[in-house]
Amino acid sequence: MIVPVLLLLSLGITVIFTSTSNHSLAFQQTIFAVIGLIGYLGLRSLDLRALKVLVKPFYILVCILLIVVFVLGYETRGSVRWIPLGFFNLQPSEMAKLSLIMSLGVFWGDKKTTWRNIFLSFLIFLPFGILVFKQPDLGTTLTLGCIWLFMLAAANIGMVKSGILGILGILVLPVMWFLLKDYQRLRFLSFLYPNHDPLGVGYNVIQSTIAVGSGEFWGRGLGRGTQSRLQFLPEFRTDFIFAFIGEELGFIGTIIVLSLYSIIFYLLFATLIRVENRFGELIVMGVIGMLFFQVVVNIGMNIGIMPITGITLPFLSYGGSSIIISLLSLGLAASVNRWGLREKEIPVFGI
Repeated sequence: MIVPVLLLLSLGITVIFTSTSNHSLAFQQTIFAVIGLIGYLGLRSLDLRALKVLVKPFYILVCILLIVVFVLGYETRGSVRWIPLGFFNLQPSEMAKLSLIMSLGVFWGDKKTTWRNIFLSFLIFLPFGILVFKQPDLGTTLTLGCIWLFMLAAANIGMVKSGILGILGILVLPVMWFLLKDYQRLRFLSFLYPNHDPLGVGYNVIQSTIAVGSGEFWGRGLGRGTQSRLQFLPEFRTDFIFAFIGEELGFIGTIIVLSLYSIIFYLLFATLIRVENRFGELIVMGVIGMLFFQVVVNIGMNIGIMPITGITLPFLSYGGSSIIISLLSLGLAASVNRWGLREKEIPVFGI
């Protein structure tokens, strides 16, 4: 798995490097990637079952940091998500993803999917969900919810309970609509009617689809994208880096990106099928849920088939917390692959 991950990291650093004459962002991204890779290799070498004793303290720490954000964090575009540490801005909501995967893995490791246990698992998710939603960070809140659902499926919830939860989810949707901020509701409306306000709420999605389309087959070339260079494409190093790649590297570049993600998911599912213990199975499913949701939603909003929710693209988008947590999550899966398979089976190559 390290090969496709390294290729994605290299591609992300390269396009960030060519996006400006000031190469400090690319240098920072490289440092973040190196730290994340060290963490990946460290977790890969450990048997995660030995780390179960740290799951509760880590959960409490993340909850505290999510509260500290509202006290020490600084506001960016209406959201308070980062704690400034001088040399690094810590984003606790990214840590919440890792903590939730580990916490639910321990919780469901020896429990059946009774309604009581389903409710208790939701209570594990709830503090993270509320605190992250209040920042406000809808994208990460939805990602945490997706992790909860994927791990619930891995716990063998069953079709009847799944159907009942689905109906409850549909009934709750109108309530959630009124809990959203005005700009969040406008983002959903702009997804349905992007041309209604092309210079306002529909601007991002219009410029993103223009960038992807203008790259055509071969792309304009690295450093030659007009949408990003002339500042038409917003957040082209973070939320809209896929559109940035599509403009500069064209259809070929986007196919390469999708192929690399496909290899990663293939290896994760191969591990999921071969894993021996329930705890390891839950961990891998949580990692799949986190990465799959982020990849699908980010690429979807870049090409105009998903509402804009501010979700970064794993291993490509600029951001230290995102890169490090994504690599650590793969480290969890790699540890499961190394320590959680049947003794007579050969581990999946390269993970």
